Formats: sequence, structure tokens, C-alpha cells
Amino acid sequence: MSFQLLINFALAIAWMFLYNTYDLPTFIIGYIVGFIILFLMRRIFPSRLYIIRVYGVVHLLFVFIRELIISNYSVMRLILKPKLDIKPGIFTLHVSYNSDWELTLLSLLISLTPGTVVIDVSHDKQKMYIHSMNIDDIESSIHHIEESFQKVILEVSRT
Repeated sequence: MSFQLLINFALAIAWMFLYNTYDLPTFIIGYIVGFIILFLMRRIFPSRLYIIRVYGVVHLLFVFIRELIISNYSVMRLILKPKLDIKPGIFTLHVSYNSDWELTLLSLLISLTPGTVVIDVSHDKQKMYIHSMNIDDIESSIHHIEESFQKVILEVSRT
């Protein structure tokens, strides 16, 4: 991915040298032309085009921001109630990641959203123990994490 990005920047700079104009619009046009050249030569590269992974990272960022806003609202709603109506609990999330950074990213994203924190990861790295401030239904909590964070992390790492 970084090799393709470097080639794209080199093509954009070469475009600026060809036109002997060193401003931002010329660089952007050169970058687009370089991306088209990379797209046409995509069969040479062993990995997919870098723009797919960049899209995945941007999508992960938007999913995290959405989850952060939703969890902030739900924690605020729970705290501001006159009667504290919470059901804290610990549940197990089964994960199947190949690398440590995927597991670390998932645990960071879970811990950064208010109301949840990752307590421990099993030695075989297949289970993650998560404490939640309010669990209405354990299965829906597990399904929510799998559908939001796990799916998008796999989209970023395995494309």
C-alpha cells in the first residue's frame, strides 16, 4: 500500500515538473493522473489498490464517531435519570483475528466508547472479556460489536 502511495506522489511531482508549474491544482491533477496510471497497472502490484484501504480507514473512523456519539448519549441518559437503573455485567466476545494489531485496535475502540471497557484477552487470543455499564441483552451487545467494529476492522485489514 505505501509503495503505491509513494508511486502516486512521484507521478504527481513528475506531472508538476512536466508542466513547470508548482502549485496545488497542478499537483492534484497530477495525483489524479497518477492514480489513473496506477489503476491501469493494478495487475502488477501484489496487493489491492491503496485507495480501497484508505476508504476502509475513513469508514472505520466514521463508524467509531457514530458509536462514540450513540454511547455518549446513552451513558448521559442513564446518569441523568433520577433513579440509577443500570445492569452492569461482563460478557465474552469471540474474535478471530490473524494479527495482534487487529486485536489491539478492536480493544481500543471498545474501551474508548463510554460505558464499555475491555478487561482481558485470553491467552489464545480468541476471547475478549468486556465489562459493560448497562447490559439489557448480552446477545444483542455481542452482535452490535461484531456488526460495527469487527466487520469494519476486517474491511480495513484484509482488503
